[in-house]
Amino acid sequence: MLHALIGVLFAGGLFFVLADCFAVPYYKTSQAVWSLAKRQKEKTSAVDLWLGSIAEWLSHHLPISEWKRARLAADLQTAQILVTPEQYRANAIVKACIVGLLAVPAFFLFPIASGLILFAAVFLYRRESGAVGRAVQKKREEIEGALPRLVFTIEKTLKHSRDVLEMLESAIPYTGGALARELTVTAADMRSGNEESAITRLETRVGSPMMSDVCRGLIALLRGDDTAVYWAALSVKFQDHARQQLRARALKVPGKVRKLSMCLLVCFMLIYIVVIIEEISISLGVLFQ
Repeated sequence: MLHALIGVLFAGGLFFVLADCFAVPYYKTSQAVWSLAKRQKEKTSAVDLWLGSIAEWLSHHLPISEWKRARLAADLQTAQILVTPEQYRANAIVKACIVGLLAVPAFFLFPIASGLILFAAVFLYRRESGAVGRAVQKKREEIEGALPRLVFTIEKTLKHSRDVLEMLESAIPYTGGALARELTVTAADMRSGNEESAITRLETRVGSPMMSDVCRGLIALLRGDDTAVYWAALSVKFQDHARQQLRARALKVPGKVRKLSMCLLVCFMLIYIVVIIEEISISLGVLFQ
């Protein structure tokens, strides 16, 4: 009991010393900032705001290679996470270290649990580091799922109009989701600047081979090329891709059902095993009385 009390006091004291050294704001201050962020619809968690001072300090001392920094910056821009690559890495490190500090009191209580907590800290770091990649992949899959409707709309509109801006604006209600937001930004960008540059920026933001094919056709339309055959072939290609994606999802379903069936079978077996063991223990108790 004394060891546990010492461990808790040591961990608490270490936390408050580090919080004072890194100028971590009080909880009420963070809560006020969080309320303001919610009012402004910012995608910022209360934990990020509270530990922002430590992450901000660490971001200035965190070395990242130019290639990794450029790649992470592109992913953050695609996922619409408004932080620098250094701040993103620093946030992940700080959250993992906060969880890792719990291993200090756990060492005095249950030494084995301290190892599990350190493992959880490493797992948290890897999860936070890969969050932007998962967000980008999810957004890219959502956009690629809506691209066949966009190509179909462009193919049908091309018969009576070659206005690219009008095509994109007319396709916004039919696409929805992430693609609709990207098309809205691109349409505004085309109205305020060079149209080819706006479409090139759309291709860069999404970073999808399918979107590259669409942007290539749009740029060809802007240059006055006859692209009717191109859009027809692209529509067939995207429809085949959509069918392949649906087939791949359908093939994953039996595996998930099989796993759930195995879990259910194991639960039934455990019920019978527990009952059998209990009956055997009762019989042995009566036998040796």
